[in-house]
Amino acid sequence: MEMVNIEFNGTKMQVEKGSTILEAANKIGVHIPTLCHLNLEGFGIVNQVASCRVCVVEVEGRPTLVPSCAEKVYEGMVIHSDSFRAMNGRRMAVKLLLSNHPKDCLSCPKNLECELQALAQELGIREIPWEGERLDYEKDNSSFSLVKDPNKCVMCRRCETMCNEVQTCNILSAVNRGFESFVGPAFNMDMADSSCTFCGQCVAVCPTAALTEVDNTRHVWNALANPEKHVVVQIAPAVRVAIGEMFDMAPGSITTGKIATALRRMGFDGVFDTDFSADLTIMEEATELIHRIQHNGTLPMLTSCCPAWVKFFEHQFPDLLDIPSTCKSPQIMFGAIAKTYYAEKKNLDPQNITVVSIMPCLAKKAESKRPELTKDENSNVDIVITTREFGRMMKSAGIDFPNLEDSDFDKLMGESTGASVIFGTTGGVIEAATRTAYEWITGEELENVDFVQLRGLEGIREATVTIGDMDLHIGIAHGLGNARKLLDEIRAGKSKFHAIEIMACPGGCIGGGGQPYHHGDMNIIRERQKAIYEEDKGKKRRKSHENEEIIKLYEEFLGEPYGQKAHDLLHTHYEAREKI
Repeated sequence: MEMVNIEFNGTKMQVEKGSTILEAANKIGVHIPTLCHLNLEGFGIVNQVASCRVCVVEVEGRPTLVPSCAEKVYEGMVIHSDSFRAMNGRRMAVKLLLSNHPKDCLSCPKNLECELQALAQELGIREIPWEGERLDYEKDNSSFSLVKDPNKCVMCRRCETMCNEVQTCNILSAVNRGFESFVGPAFNMDMADSSCTFCGQCVAVCPTAALTEVDNTRHVWNALANPEKHVVVQIAPAVRVAIGEMFDMAPGSITTGKIATALRRMGFDGVFDTDFSADLTIMEEATELIHRIQHNGTLPMLTSCCPAWVKFFEHQFPDLLDIPSTCKSPQIMFGAIAKTYYAEKKNLDPQNITVVSIMPCLAKKAESKRPELTKDENSNVDIVITTREFGRMMKSAGIDFPNLEDSDFDKLMGESTGASVIFGTTGGVIEAATRTAYEWITGEELENVDFVQLRGLEGIREATVTIGDMDLHIGIAHGLGNARKLLDEIRAGKSKFHAIEIMACPGGCIGGGGQPYHHGDMNIIRERQKAIYEEDKGKKRRKSHENEEIIKLYEEFLGEPYGQKAHDLLHTHYEAREKI
């Protein structure tokens, strides 16, 4: 490793040749404000467009200030980040951004979470000496998942990096030139008309409110206030290890019992866990995998729990629609059972049941509106809110979340196993399926349920699990760019796997587009993942087929896994979609 000698704010140091000034600053604990910079360490990608000029520093011998995020160090370089010239340059850059930025901070969806707002506070900017010309584009409210407001785009292009380099969806790029420019789909088409998967990773990295989730909180409050509606709620596994961050709890804090208590205080008539339907998903998915293996069906079989991933292959790989499992996602399975089995048990008219989902994902909003996931023109899931929306609702209700007592979910559809909890992280779905498939194929009890070879945060992983006399070859990918690599192998006839799990978001659902903002910090993702496995380990039962409420559901209502009634309620089909 070749090193170079530099001087930084009077400190002599050695850094690796090829490092940026910003990386050198981080090495010695010098803070330099940034805006367009984004280090996606988990994917080996750094956004270095150097467009905002917020991170400029002074380099002796250079006539102009340089962006520290993109400027490489060299032997003998002398850098000043604390000079008046450098500080004034950074303030000027932020003032120019603010001069033509909308001034609706109080009602902005990103109020107090906006990085531009935080920069103005950090740099002590209290007045703008000029009034810039404003953009006047219409908001794009075309989708069920996200809102695009070009007027708040600062051209940092972080969303473009995420969409094009990490997710390889290639939806976002610069539109127009000069002052009129912003980032959006080609020709500024509506997001709903593009090939967007609504994974929400663009929203997760946007520093302003140029991209935000569709806010459904008022619909939830309205439903709760309607005496004619029986409102039930489900909470996804990844939410319980992230929601605490919105209340200054440590990343990875497990808040399952507090969530159940909070939901009752908010007035829900039924408080349930999506983990229940995750166990149900495994019953169907494991059976489907075994059926394909034993009857020479299409292999590899790909998991279908992630709606962003589903939309990705519908647009990008429409020739492979027979590869994914036909199972609906746990969210939709819950809604299907709530409006049939639960309605029957509670003597309720399904039309009077409102199913609310709290999800880590923006794509779940769009998924709930897919016509093929409805039954008799009745949506399985009526309203979807994200983890962030749930946090805001609790705050508006004055709920002291960190100090709530723990309580259990309601019965009938509230029991879950450790296998369902791990759905929240990359590798979890296929591990849960393997636990059940092992016992069903061998007829033997699985003593060690921890398939550690399936765990981790590498973008693409592979493992072989021996089940009886068969070696089950498993592939795992998280991030749609990694998914593309595995799908290209399938398309080329080179895949060696029996089953592949794919999740659209980095880390899986724990890194979902609707989770509390983690700003690319993979340590937060790691803590959330660690907590998921801790909850799994603490469960009395850790295999989906041991869930007594699931067993009862099949005995009383569904019949056998992968049977006719299960197919009618719990399975779906896919549509080839145009690639735009």
